Amino acid sequence: MKLSAFVGTSLDGFIARRNGDYDFLPTDGGEPHGYEEFIASVDTILIGRNTFDVVLKLPSWPYGDKLVVVLSHGLLDLSGIPGRVQQMSGEPTQIVEKLASMGAKHVYVDGGITVQEFLRAGRIHDLTITRVPVLIGEGIPLFGSVPQDIKLRHIGTRQYKSGLVTSEYEVMPTPQ
Repeated sequence: MKLSAFVGTSLDGFIARRNGDYDFLPTDGGEPHGYEEFIASVDTILIGRNTFDVVLKLPSWPYGDKLVVVLSHGLLDLSGIPGRVQQMSGEPTQIVEKLASMGAKHVYVDGGITVQEFLRAGRIHDLTITRVPVLIGEGIPLFGSVPQDIKLRHIGTRQYKSGLVTSEYEVMPTPQ
């Protein structure tokens, strides 16, 4: 099973403003930059509770019939959500084992805290970061502290007319 992250950030590395607003990101994702192809390749979305709350405010459900797993320790009311959604909690290793036992093949890890936790646990295999040409000065960072270096292998970088720059990385296994 493969776990991937695909995120947009300001040039200074923030995924959202301190209040959670992401108004600096291009409306509707901006020009095509690989997200549609990426989302078509995944069968499961693993999303943090805070990001899930943001998704619920969107005008339409963005994940179609893909399985969405929301990480939350508190009980969620998932009634009335148009997609296939379930809740899980636990450590990243436990979550990965549960998803594998459910038959997940390619998992999209979404949400700042969730991406950070799964990176620290060595569970994300590849990372795609699209940088928006804006500095916002402060906000919620994509990356938090890590207990050791996380080495990445650069796969490629593409630039777009709008100024978006998308870089893809393979997360290298950490020696035990």
